[in-house]
Amino acid sequence: MDFLTDCRVRCHCIYREWQHTVSAWAVLRDLDADLPSLHADRTTVPPFHAVYRQYFDFVWSSARRFGVPPHAVDDLVQEVFIVVHAKLAGLERPEALRSWIYGVVRRMASDYRRAQRTQVAAGILAGSYSESVPPQPTPFERLNTNTDLQLLASLLDELDEPKREVFALVEVDELTVPEAADVLEIPLNTAYSRLRAARQAFEAALARRRERSKGRD
Repeated sequence: MDFLTDCRVRCHCIYREWQHTVSAWAVLRDLDADLPSLHADRTTVPPFHAVYRQYFDFVWSSARRFGVPPHAVDDLVQEVFIVVHAKLAGLERPEALRSWIYGVVRRMASDYRRAQRTQVAAGILAGSYSESVPPQPTPFERLNTNTDLQLLASLLDELDEPKREVFALVEVDELTVPEAADVLEIPLNTAYSRLRAARQAFEAALARRRERSKGRD
């Protein structure tokens, strides 16, 4: 899994840079770094700034895997955390915080894709992207031009959605299998089974790509 380890390191570096560019949340960078651990007491609701710091990477990567394009991720991530901020105090199961946040991202990404389809169908989307994309490459655009990360995305696309979700949560976001099962709301044995099959398919696909690459050299 050296390839995946390298991809995780690259992703986390870009996550950190992107987090520092989200101007609406810049004040969070000035908070005291000595924050309480989110895992110290899973029966109480943690403060919002601690949730933001711990789950920013998770929200960002989840939004991308749900098909939100780079130019729209900034806004969607902010909208997700607006919802989290508004509803966090009323969370009934603090121990299920990660799966709750994942559900918020999934719903909002689905709403975004539905709105985009509606706009395209109405013919009002033409020419809008050229104005919204910044002239300098964003961290996400650099991520999308990184060869290894492009390969990772391509290999993940070869997996069916159930396998891809559990594989990405465990191997990319570094959740434990029980945490991934909780996030996806599936039985633990199902999560292990999907992960085993996904790993086999991923390794086979990676080996095929590398063999083809050697043949071209």
